[in-house]
Amino acid sequence: MLVRVLRAPLKTVNTLNLIMEIKILKFGDDLWDPAAEYAKNCSWKAGPALAKQMLENGFSDWQRVFIALEGQHIAGFCTLAATDVVPDVSYTPYIGFVFVGEEYRGRRLSEQMIKFALAYAKNIGFNEVYLVSREEGLYEKYGFVKIDQRKNKTGDDDQIFRIII
Repeated sequence: MLVRVLRAPLKTVNTLNLIMEIKILKFGDDLWDPAAEYAKNCSWKAGPALAKQMLENGFSDWQRVFIALEGQHIAGFCTLAATDVVPDVSYTPYIGFVFVGEEYRGRRLSEQMIKFALAYAKNIGFNEVYLVSREEGLYEKYGFVKIDQRKNKTGDDDQIFRIII
């Protein structure tokens, strides 16, 4: 998928000689619809749920979608949102929907997007950020600590991680 980049980069990451640009998107931005389309068609089963949320303007106020670009190609995405799949908890905000396209994996791109989302969260006044995952050992290496385990909206057990920023 090709998209036209119309803004100056917010951050450029050199990942194994691959130049990546990470952008913060809000509803109505030029890359919003292409990012939603990429999420809808990505190989991850949660991608269509993100696309639906984006197209229904499910991100408002300070909530954002972050995308990684190589030139005009979307390489991955993540979000910073008020809630996640675990209901009835007071934790907020969450990094969610972390995805890197297959051809870009192994280059620490998810780590760079997470760091960028954390910097954004800190910049808007948050001191801690949460993340929900079933993965063990993945997010801990980025500084997250498991603080809870709960049933998600579909009844599966998920871990809740926190990082102080």
